[in-house]
Amino acid sequence: MQEYEKALSPEDLTRLFVERSNAGDAAGVAALYEENAVMAYPFGSQTVGRDAIRQLWAKVLGAAPSFEREQPLPTLISDDIALTSTPPKDGAGARAQVVRRQSDGTWLRLLDQPEFMPPNH
Repeated sequence: MQEYEKALSPEDLTRLFVERSNAGDAAGVAALYEENAVMAYPFGSQTVGRDAIRQLWAKVLGAAPSFEREQPLPTLISDDIALTSTPPKDGAGARAQVVRRQSDGTWLRLLDQPEFMPPNH
């Protein structure tokens, strides 16, 4: 298995996600998630587990989309759990992730809500 740069802070996950997505690296994107992570995508459904997340991103990245870094909102941290979020440039409403500190001190995504449209949007 390839060695990837690890997220040393919760905010690193967003940067690494954009870098790996723009490189078309679905396995690298999936490596940012815990083994049993849950992603609320595609809209209205859930993708559960790192392998399923890798398969999803392989399909998405096959179209060679381009991702821009979004300025993160302040991270909320309580012990080994953090909430990260960004106001998306694509007008998707909001993006939020619950991330967890691993035993080696690095961070991985546990829950990912990449798109949220407020009611009446």
